[in-house]
Amino acid sequence: MPVVNFHLVDGFATPQQEEALLKAACALYCEVLQAPVERVRAFITPHAPAHALVAGELVSGNGPHAPVFDFIVLEGRPLEERQRLLAGFTTLLVDILGVERALVRGSCTRVHPEDWAIGGRPASELRGDEVRARAQRAAGGAAA
Repeated sequence: MPVVNFHLVDGFATPQQEEALLKAACALYCEVLQAPVERVRAFITPHAPAHALVAGELVSGNGPHAPVFDFIVLEGRPLEERQRLLAGFTTLLVDILGVERALVRGSCTRVHPEDWAIGGRPASELRGDEVRARAQRAAGGAAA
């Protein structure tokens, strides 16, 4: 289920940097969510410099490169995990692409398991036991 998408402006990263970003994002997901690598998806969506505006300036007109990322997790993931991913994906962009940390933006979308398909079947069916176990742990932590 874990999916991350980095929105990058064309020409601001080498193919090697893009590959490193995707591989590091996959490793981060596996570490934080304890997810098998087979479940992780990572993408880069390129944007033309003339189609990207940052702080009122087109990137093609010397505006700064300010990547944006968004990622998806199934509902029930603890806040601590989501915040680690927000910070981790930001750090990857800073470390690998050399962008200014303050310019990076990111978001997390939580999807209910019944609204996410895996091979055409709801995750609530295929990952039901995992989702229930996470919910129970979260409920136990909230009660403590």
